[in-house]
Amino acid sequence: MNDPVGACWRKSTHSAEGACVEVADGLSAVVQVRDSKDVAGPVLVFSAQSWRNFLREFKEKDHG
Repeated sequence: MNDPVGACWRKSTHSAEGACVEVADGLSAVVQVRDSKDVAGPVLVFSAQSWRNFLREFKEKDHG
């Protein structure tokens, strides 16, 4: 599941040089997250709703 069909990996806009997180777009029910320095390594899988909740909390704490 490290490279799901239809996934398009993109780097987080909050990633610093050399410490990048990639998120797989293009999957309707889940969001996958991996370390860009280890693309063959483990992938974290979240439900789409859990990911939206995480981003909302992150934005509130980061900019609130």
